[in-house]
This record gives sequence, structure tokens and C-alpha cells, in this order.
Amino acid sequence: MDGEVRINPYLAGNFAPLRSEDDFELEVVGEIPAGLRGALFRTGPNPQFEPRDPNHHWFAGDGMVHGFYLADGKASYRNRYVRTPKWKLEHEAGRALFGTFGNPMTTDPAAMGQDSGVANTNIVWHAGKLLALEEGHMPTAMDPRSLETLGYAQAYKGRTTAHPKIDPKTGEMVWFAYAVGEAPFATGISYGVTDAKGEVVRRDDFQAPYCSMIHDFMVTENHVLFPVLPLTGSLERAMKGMPPFAWEPGKGSFVGVMRRDADVSTIRWFNTEACYVFHPLNAWEEEGKLVADVMRYDVAPLFPNADGSPGTKAAARLFRWTFDLTGASDAIKEEPLDDLDGEFPRVDPRAETLKHRHGWYAADPTASGTIKQCAIAHLDLKTGKRQLYALSGGDLTSEPVFVPRSETADEGDGWLTAVVWRAAENRSDLLIFEALDLEKGPIATAKVPRRVPFGFHGNWASF
Repeated sequence: MDGEVRINPYLAGNFAPLRSEDDFELEVVGEIPAGLRGALFRTGPNPQFEPRDPNHHWFAGDGMVHGFYLADGKASYRNRYVRTPKWKLEHEAGRALFGTFGNPMTTDPAAMGQDSGVANTNIVWHAGKLLALEEGHMPTAMDPRSLETLGYAQAYKGRTTAHPKIDPKTGEMVWFAYAVGEAPFATGISYGVTDAKGEVVRRDDFQAPYCSMIHDFMVTENHVLFPVLPLTGSLERAMKGMPPFAWEPGKGSFVGVMRRDADVSTIRWFNTEACYVFHPLNAWEEEGKLVADVMRYDVAPLFPNADGSPGTKAAARLFRWTFDLTGASDAIKEEPLDDLDGEFPRVDPRAETLKHRHGWYAADPTASGTIKQCAIAHLDLKTGKRQLYALSGGDLTSEPVFVPRSETADEGDGWLTAVVWRAAENRSDLLIFEALDLEKGPIATAKVPRRVPFGFHGNWASF
């Protein structure tokens, strides 16, 4: 309609930016377990200024970290922007300078060629360091208590992933990076390892079949798996005013498999039909095979087609991918594990890279066909039993994060944490559950006096 004002959905409701940095003591309803001591850190996109790009994408906002600190039955909250070089440059200018994903067509000439990192996707605790991560730049170190930005972790020597995996046996952090090369949207991929002391001990590059947005990957005890799926990046498209990242199913789907101790020249490429995975649950080794449980989409959601036309709405379901390392076929065997729409799957971190029994994820029992996170699910892969904690009144949950009861507790014995937006009150709560008894409901609720905008990932740290 003529004169109609289009509202960007990523700048409205609980996607809308929150520009205050606050410290709160939280009211607690119920009882926070005495053994739950540490902090849940979460991060997400939060544009400092009104974006320049009318088609601003949720993934492109400045990173803001939210810390929930728990001890002695009490809870406090603190949030701070990640003060990246981009954030500082725009803060000084008092306005947005960069286009979405650094798009040169919508970037102010004053910022052309400058660092566009946002550190908005994940935040991990490894080797005594808190690192804010995204897919295009080095990790940003932050003080875990004050959330002061300490700057780039220069030892990584270039971009890294937002989704490293920490080996529970060795303490190593295994990571990757995509679009590595001189030009934007290059086809290079890096494979890297940070040892248990926090030293980067490996970084090797290889070429992918094409430039794909590789949001996450899979790691087992002895192997690493790189999914190259047809959500493609293209500088040529971007320079024509078309979408920098777009769904291009004709490219096909590939997963590169390599031993962790091998040279990148040994990668073997497996394939399957066009699909997309933002997040795997976990992967492990079993009798000459690699097995990965993944949240699989038929098409990439949230992104347009390569011709610029709107993409198809889609939801993910849990699938199992099997790679036969001893066979002659490079086809990936696929089988569904669950019939419930979901996203943000998590395991007990002590089971990462190993065969797991338990998984948790944000779920949509309404089958809306989109990423509508109105429930939290637990799936016992041994018994096949699924538990569900459903939210009501339009409330929506973040990614659930598991915290072990102790280092020696059985897999799954511990607590589940989740930040939930209360739609009617337009504020948020931190919910704490017994991880294996979701249907019981939260055993404690820490009430935030305002909202925590929708974000991406979080992790627990004990320090």
C-alpha cells in the first residue's frame, strides 16, 4: 500500500535494541540450589544506533553480553556492550556507519575498510578466559565480573567461529573459520586448536567447494566435520545490491571429514541433498562410523533466495547423520529422531564429542513452521521419552543451558537454565529446572525488572 511504513521485525518487540547498561539484584522466587554457583553468560545482537540498512538483519547488531551471577541462593544481573572497534567508531560518530554484514553498498565512506566486527553470537569460558565470539573476527576477551571489554585475543591471528567445541577429556578448544581469504566471501576455511592452557597451537587453511555461511560444525574424539551447506556468500551479489548471503540449493550440501591429527589435505567430502543446519546437538564415533545429531532445515530460514526474492519460512527438526568411514559411498545417511520443531540444541558439556544420552532444546509444539520458541524440551535418546515444559501467554525462551551438579555426576544430572521473555509484562526471567524433570517446572525464578532482548547463545562458567 502507498504510504505504508514497513517495520523491520528485527527492530521491534523483544528483538528491539536495549541501549541501557544496568546492574540489578534480582528477586528470587523458589530456591536456587546451593551447588549452583557461577554465572550464566548470554549474548545477542543489539544495535547501538538505528541501522543504516533498511533491510537490516538480526544477525548484524552490536554484541551485548548479559551476565546472571548466582551464589548462596542469590542472583544478580549485569549487561554491557562488547566495545568492538566498530562499536567505538560509531560511538564516537554518534551514528551507525556500517551496512549489514559490512556491506560496502550501505557503509558510510568514513567507515569503508574499517573493522566491522560485532562479537554478538556466542560467549564461552575456556582456560580461565571469557571470550565473546562471532563468525568474521577474532574472539574478544571480556572481564567475567565487570564485563569490561579487554580487546581482541590476538593469538588467533584472524577470524574464528562462533561455535568452538571444548573436548571434555583434553580440555582443548577446537574451532574453525569460514570465508578465509583476501577478498570478502572467499572459499577458504581454517581449522584451529587452542590447548587447555589457552594457547593457540594449530591453524591450517583449506578450500571449500563454495563460500557458505558455516555457522557451526561437529567434533568427535578423533575427527572434525565441516558442513558446507547452500546458504552462500557472494561479493558479486552484494555489489549489485542483492543479498550478500542467500539460499542457493543448486550448490548442493557437503560435509568435509578429517581426523583431528591429520593434515587438511586428507579431508574427505561427503554429500546429501540441499538442506541447512545452524546447530548440531553433538557428534561421536561408533564402529567405523561418525554419527551427528543435528537440527536440520529443508531450506535456510531467515534469508532470501539468491535472486533476492523472499525465502521460505521453515522450522528445524532433530535428524541423525551417519558417515561410514569404511565404505566406498560418500553419501550421508539421514534419519529423523524427533517430530517436534526445535532449535538451539544442547548436551551436557561433559558429553561433547562423545556419545550422549540426553539433549535439550528450545521447541515449538504449535508447529508454526517458524522458529517460535514457546517450550523447552528434553529428549532421552536411550528410552525415546520426551519431556516438555510449555510456556503460555506469548512467552518465549532462549537457548537452554545445562549445568552439571558436579564434575563426577552422571550425564544429565544437574540443572537447566533458560532466560524467558514474559510477553504480557515485557520483561524477562531466568528459570532454573532440574534438568531431567522439566515437567515439574522451574525450581527457582530470578526476575529481571526489564526485558533481555532475544539473543543467540550462552554458556555457564564456574569461577
